[in-house]
Amino acid sequence: MREYKRYWLALVAVLVVCFSILGYYGVEVYRNSPPVVNFTDENGKVVIDKESIYKGQEAWQSIGGMQVGSVWGHGAYQAPDWSADWLHKELVAFLEIKADEIYHLKCSDLNAEQKANLKVLLKKEYRENSVKDDKFVLSADRLKAISQVASEYSALFGDDPKFKSLREAYAMKENTLPGASDRADLNNFFFWSAWATATNRPGSEATYTNNW
Repeated sequence: MREYKRYWLALVAVLVVCFSILGYYGVEVYRNSPPVVNFTDENGKVVIDKESIYKGQEAWQSIGGMQVGSVWGHGAYQAPDWSADWLHKELVAFLEIKADEIYHLKCSDLNAEQKANLKVLLKKEYRENSVKDDKFVLSADRLKAISQVASEYSALFGDDPKFKSLREAYAMKENTLPGASDRADLNNFFFWSAWATATNRPGSEATYTNNW
């Protein structure tokens, strides 16, 4: 009996250690998860608020969620990973805006030095974490880039005939998300998910998704 008691005590000790480790990492994951913040323009006006981000997540779930593409690599692969796709499109748009603004050229027409200069601006714009008082300030040029991607996504998740073949390729039905306000919220959710993949954690060189 005494021998069995030792086994039980050992088992209890192992379980306590295991659950303590799980609890610690569970708290760390929650503490280090990407914050849902309000996004403002340079004048302090809120352009994307928390509520719309949460509503956008609900809108995505209402059309199948992870059955219609993925976010941060979680979901089906028939459609794109929307966080990666949005970020790519936004970066391309931002670079084109800057190329026109600074050099009055398209990115494809820039020389190596000019492209390198734009990459420095891009990294500063997208990697630096300036969250303060639960707000993140977006520059005018970044807002232009966001608007361009949002217009494309609204058309894709609506019934724009221009994107009919793409919807078929992604196994998306026509007018996937009928309401314009729902599509606007969906855009805000996808933007936020892309923002988290690019923005460094405070005091770190790794992003909120660990450079995923």
